[in-house]
Amino acid sequence: MKIYTKTGDNGTTSLADGSRVLKSDSLLQAYGTVDELNSFLGLLISEEDVPFLTETQNFLFLVGGMLATPADKWELYYKDAPLAEFVQRTENEIDKLQAELPPMRGFILPQGNRAIAYAHICRTVCRRAERLVVVLCDRDERFREVQKVLNRLSDFFFIFARFLHKKSNISETNYQSIK
Repeated sequence: MKIYTKTGDNGTTSLADGSRVLKSDSLLQAYGTVDELNSFLGLLISEEDVPFLTETQNFLFLVGGMLATPADKWELYYKDAPLAEFVQRTENEIDKLQAELPPMRGFILPQGNRAIAYAHICRTVCRRAERLVVVLCDRDERFREVQKVLNRLSDFFFIFARFLHKKSNISETNYQSIK
């Protein structure tokens, strides 16, 4: 099987249901950003291999598939997608990590070591994916559950970065006002 089809040479691509849309379509912006997040998550895993991160990578493939499918076709393919369960699972992970952390004392700069930086990159790419899905919510309210997944995941990446600070015995650096 060849990897190139040449069908996208005109600036369009196929969604999962076979319909064609411009590569600039908001659906593609959203699932492309989820794919980007998944790639950065791979970098994070290369530095800090935690089972929940691989679980998240697998789940992001599901989310990407949903975003590559018009919402009116989700009933055919994603009727039983466990979005709410994954949100709960993510909240459980956040709570478990946060219980080990000291209270925050201000805004934290995204630095420390490579794993911490990757966690912050995952957080910011996840937030961008969420913003793009919010745009899709105007199109169809069914996207709201995907938006919740991304919202919770970005919270997880923030707490995971803080956890990595503690685990690596690297002090968090707080923002200092430049007034």
